[in-house]
Amino acid sequence: MKTINTPPYASGARRLLGHTAEFLRSPDTLLDRGAAEHGTMFSLRLPGNHVVVMAGPEHSHFVFAQPDETLSIGEAYPFFRHMFTSDAYFLASPEEYHRQRDIVLPRFQARQTARYVEVMEREASRLIDSLPAEGTMELTDVLGPLGLRVAAECFLGSGLSGRITGFFELFREFSDGMDPLLPGWVPAPHIRRSHRARDRLRRAVTELLQERRDRPLEEPDFLQELAHAHYANGEPVTDSVRVSLALMLAWVGHETTASHLCWALIDLLRHPAELDRARQEQAELFRDGDVPLTLPLVRRLEHLDRAAHESERLHPVTNGVVRKVMHPLEYAGHTLPKGSTVLLTPRLTHRLPEVFPDPDVFRPDRFLDDPKAVRHLIGFGGGLHRCLGKNVAYLEIKITVTRMLQRLELELLDPDPQPEAGQKNNWPRKPCRVRYRRRD
Repeated sequence: MKTINTPPYASGARRLLGHTAEFLRSPDTLLDRGAAEHGTMFSLRLPGNHVVVMAGPEHSHFVFAQPDETLSIGEAYPFFRHMFTSDAYFLASPEEYHRQRDIVLPRFQARQTARYVEVMEREASRLIDSLPAEGTMELTDVLGPLGLRVAAECFLGSGLSGRITGFFELFREFSDGMDPLLPGWVPAPHIRRSHRARDRLRRAVTELLQERRDRPLEEPDFLQELAHAHYANGEPVTDSVRVSLALMLAWVGHETTASHLCWALIDLLRHPAELDRARQEQAELFRDGDVPLTLPLVRRLEHLDRAAHESERLHPVTNGVVRKVMHPLEYAGHTLPKGSTVLLTPRLTHRLPEVFPDPDVFRPDRFLDDPKAVRHLIGFGGGLHRCLGKNVAYLEIKITVTRMLQRLELELLDPDPQPEAGQKNNWPRKPCRVRYRRRD
């Protein structure tokens, strides 16, 4: 029998379960060991799955350049099929994916951005106004719902978050379905929670879509456009796809942005010199006081932008960018077997010293010294499937952090927050408390 030259395995695999237990318990330790043993390309053994871990710009460029027929995004995320539907967005065939992408893409074009700035500033101001004069906030409990409200307002329509009871809690339970190992039919408690939340959200969005058909707005929002959407050839979009696209935009918009927003604020509070520079930048730009934020003004917050990119580098919003190998593939002297999984790991990629010197140090000016280094960040994916909302996420981070720094004195009470355990997106683990006091 011919031996397949796959990338070498990390040590520590158990006889039956391979690396499964450690992958679930302490994935960072496992990945660090694999990289120490074999460099930027090695294998893991998970139940029924050969996983090829890759790190670094060279591997990222290779993966992002491959078409879905070679490295499939849809086949790589089976849990999304029971969270959404198998015919939605990148879970559908490549042809159908491109048709749906054409429907979604206008929401991320420049003409929409000015409205998003207004929504983000309004919601950030409402949050700050709702706080007592001083106190303590649990960061994720405050910024998580804010991110979801902004996503719902920007991508669905005005006031929708208040129409669905327990909106934020439902989306957090929905997120419990992100399980890379268990199939969606397994009646595990977290999957059952996700399915219950999914069904409630689907019913609510279906009702809202019908309401837009029955009582259209004078100024259509995206939900109204989606309710009447047709493909380019005139074929109507199915209701299944309409609901999934609405849920996907709201969920992704809050799941990744809220995580990044929390870490951006945490990193500034942990590094007083960088915090002072961010405040000095604000003072220079806002000499006339608390002026309304505009897109040109937000774009001039250059140090804050670099700090947010540095937070993305140190705390990527996703644990991995995943693709499924659709046919045997020769790469870098190895064979990637059909059916195996390619895992691009942002954590390892973002901390390679040859790419990012002093990789464990929070140093926003690395992107001033080398502006092109932002191209090596893969927390929001890359290539055709790069997250469409990345620029919108950065807008929200800069606007929210700006208003909080202007109006509040902030102190991080838990000095070394860690990401949540497991395979979900990297929200800070509780407790992650911030003491605040209104500025005079």
